[in-house]
Amino acid sequence: MWALGAIAPAQAQTYPGLFDWLDGPRAEVVPDEMPRALKPKPQIKARDKARNWARARKAHDATIKLPAAKIPAGPMQLIVSTARQRVTWYSNGIPVAEAPVSTGVPDHPTPLGVFSVIAKSRHHKSNIYSDAPMPYMHRITWSGIALHQGVLPGRPASHGCIRLPESFASRLFATSKLGARVIVTRDPAAPVAIDSARLIAPAEAAPAPSADLVPEAQRVIERAAAESGVLEKPASPANQIAGVQVADVTGTVVDGVPPVIAAPRLIFPAEMPNRKGPVQAFVSRKDGKLYVRQGFAPLFETAVTIAEPKQPWGTHVFTVMEIKDGAARWTAITVPSGYAAPGEPKRKISAKEAERRAARTYDLAHAPVARDALEHFTIPTEARQRIAALLAPGSSLIVSDNALSDETGLETDFIVLTR
Repeated sequence: MWALGAIAPAQAQTYPGLFDWLDGPRAEVVPDEMPRALKPKPQIKARDKARNWARARKAHDATIKLPAAKIPAGPMQLIVSTARQRVTWYSNGIPVAEAPVSTGVPDHPTPLGVFSVIAKSRHHKSNIYSDAPMPYMHRITWSGIALHQGVLPGRPASHGCIRLPESFASRLFATSKLGARVIVTRDPAAPVAIDSARLIAPAEAAPAPSADLVPEAQRVIERAAAESGVLEKPASPANQIAGVQVADVTGTVVDGVPPVIAAPRLIFPAEMPNRKGPVQAFVSRKDGKLYVRQGFAPLFETAVTIAEPKQPWGTHVFTVMEIKDGAARWTAITVPSGYAAPGEPKRKISAKEAERRAARTYDLAHAPVARDALEHFTIPTEARQRIAALLAPGSSLIVSDNALSDETGLETDFIVLTR
């Protein structure tokens, strides 16, 4: 047997075995053992493969808690934690189900914030990713983010959607309705009961005017408008009479005309849309405004009074669970805000952006709790009365430092991003 010392160093990386000279310095090696990288992978029998899949599925299903046969009546809320890769299903403020999820990878992260279900499809196929099947789809943005059944590898793996296990997704699809609240956070969050005089109560709704007073009141309004010249064309009696729709009074008060209806300027549209569903309200510290929607369509907006404009509020979602005996039972969810989560790759940002983020993170960490956040702004009385008249289980008030997302638009509820 020849020594391998004559072989060049690059050729000397061999394994014990036989070799023979071919010509010149070249040698043919027949190793006793194949290199590990070249070893064929052991073949797994179909029976063993099926057993392994069954074992993995059983361990996976053990982490899924499905709702009982009878779910408590009340508004549905889904809270997704990207850090825990879990979704919790609440009904009437009570957790009824929980399951693992797979959210977006760092290059295609799932947006964090407040959403709602705006469309459903049992056999949906993606119009972005080559008709990829997305069973039991619950859309939360028109730009392509949705909850749907999908593969769960135990880590973020999607392009932004929230993948659900089949058993959870199918049960959710059979129960959910359009408008169901979806909150995506980095850290876990949960609804808690809250009682505050700052929250709107059904009793605040102004009583409807007597039918006998409408003709006389209409004549008063027309006379006030003609003499003051403030109103060029009076609106319908129903819109003019309701005191809740008067923002303020401008012009000279005519003798004998009650100030509340003398030449009013309305903050609401002359013809309010006849929409169905719970009323939704959003107060933005950034905009200094209250926005109101119903049935995925805007109703009205108005300015709010902010006590300390630079004081952060945080983001909070207040939801009516039940209305009984003229009172509303509310819950509150504080939505954590922030930037990169632990484990996410750090992206290069400018020093100025890093300073801005550090300051914002500090502000958010010291933002008031839900109850205290309500103390930082005042909604006009007439707007509160209008909302009170439309309150129903599922109605919500969202309070945030942020403005509305550009995703808020035609046929959506309020979408507020927190990152």
